Amino acid sequence: MSALPPGADIKRALENSPETNIEDELPDEPPQRRPKSYLLLSILSCFCPAYPINIVAFVFAVMALNSYNQGDIEGSKRLGRNALWIAAISIIIGLVIGVYCIVHFTTYAI
Repeated sequence: MSALPPGADIKRALENSPETNIEDELPDEPPQRRPKSYLLLSILSCFCPAYPINIVAFVFAVMALNSYNQGDIEGSKRLGRNALWIAAISIIIGLVIGVYCIVHFTTYAI
């Protein structure tokens, strides 16, 4: 077995190898937060009786998630905002239809 000479710079050689130099690979900026897709709100809006509208909100929420997964942050924000507005409109329409049905079927026609 051969012994290493006392002045060998093995440590310096290891420090200069690309496997141990990971400082260059670190990103300079912190990762961005995932924009809200409002998927839960759009799922809850599917229980309202405004069916074509709440399904569109659900589709927008799923598209927002897919845009984020593909790296399109701005598109994800835009689609999430659209999902929020459409889900809110769907819930309002569902409440109006529900109140109308309750008033219509509980009043007595004389």
